[in-house]
Amino acid sequence: MNNDNKKVETLCVQAGYTPEDKSSRIAPLVQSTTYYYDHAADLADAFALKTATPIYTRLGNPTLGVLEEKFAALEGGIAALTTSSGQAAILITLMTLLKSGDHFVAMNNLYGGTYTLFTSEIQRFGIDVTFVDPNASADEIGAAIRENTRLIYGETIGNPGLDVLDFDKITGVAKDFDLPFVVDNTFATPVLCRPIEHGANIVIHSTTKYADGHATCVGGVIVDGGNYNWANGKFPELSTPDESYHGLVYSETFGHAAFILKARAGVLRDIGATMSPFNAWLTNLGMETLHLRIKAHCENAMAVADFLNRHDKIAWVNYPGLKDNPNYERTCKYLPDGASGIVTFGVHGGEEAAKKLIDSVRLATLVTHVCDVRSHLLHPASTTHSQLSDEAKRASGIAPEMIRFSVGIEHVDDIIADLKQALNHI
Repeated sequence: MNNDNKKVETLCVQAGYTPEDKSSRIAPLVQSTTYYYDHAADLADAFALKTATPIYTRLGNPTLGVLEEKFAALEGGIAALTTSSGQAAILITLMTLLKSGDHFVAMNNLYGGTYTLFTSEIQRFGIDVTFVDPNASADEIGAAIRENTRLIYGETIGNPGLDVLDFDKITGVAKDFDLPFVVDNTFATPVLCRPIEHGANIVIHSTTKYADGHATCVGGVIVDGGNYNWANGKFPELSTPDESYHGLVYSETFGHAAFILKARAGVLRDIGATMSPFNAWLTNLGMETLHLRIKAHCENAMAVADFLNRHDKIAWVNYPGLKDNPNYERTCKYLPDGASGIVTFGVHGGEEAAKKLIDSVRLATLVTHVCDVRSHLLHPASTTHSQLSDEAKRASGIAPEMIRFSVGIEHVDDIIADLKQALNHI
């Protein structure tokens, strides 16, 4: 299918796979580790990256390819790479672009697992990070950039602070310093926001969340925007010969796709953090209804936020779609079709009252997850962000009384009724 000018709804359903005459109408599951070749020369060409035919599922698989093409089409990128998890997608991106002695700048409102990755394992490899307030001025963010800075990293919607990224400001800084801008678009999905259209160069998703949508498959994906000059001298890994491929120079051979080819043929090859074909197959099925589900998530989350905003036992509510939210203007600009399905709020009575509410819900459930069809609550300060220092929690907007509510697609009246009865227990 030609994806040009197709609407996002059509791409969710059809992108990535076009059936041939008398073939399976549904993208097939290719549950195979290896692939048959007639001629030794053809397999040699595949190993030399002269052809894109599959060699071994650690490097790629037809079912993975369907999901990759769908994500590339949805995000407006030139190519994509699936991974075993969202964390693996982040790690592979960093290891493709950074080496010992390098530095990068990241927003300080990131998902707790990402924050920990940046401050623990990545630093063990001699890579340093500086965290900045995404709401700081462009000059303040630019002041964090050093001679050895190699990228800027942020989230479209921070997890769980729900700050909406000011793309114009951050992409402006990235362009001023000629740095690639990497964006985690998990909470927004390409249905609500396409970061590449706002200047991002690489987009990452935890497909475990809204993409799958049913809490069945862990996975991740990296999308290359194809809009960065990898031959500018800042990334010798991409612009000088790779001896593991007989001196191939990625920027010369693959041009603007140098990053994603290096990520696949170099880093994924060596790390092996590959998505399973079965997970890709299920995730692709989930993607076919993403545009429908995300609309319901947004509508329900707005109704829940309005309800909580009027309840006398609630201290504060944070949802970017509320008109009194400090992120509302950016929401209208970058997320005009909805502010996603996550609401955070604080309960009068602090941490004890928050945990009492969580223990009292009946429809919503307490799980370590967000962004699937069911409603879930979590206390971030004692769970997903418990490894952060008190100072880092405050910087990320993690208060002791905060509850993160992933609003599902059940009937909104039932969701609110559940919250009402739980609040009665406080």
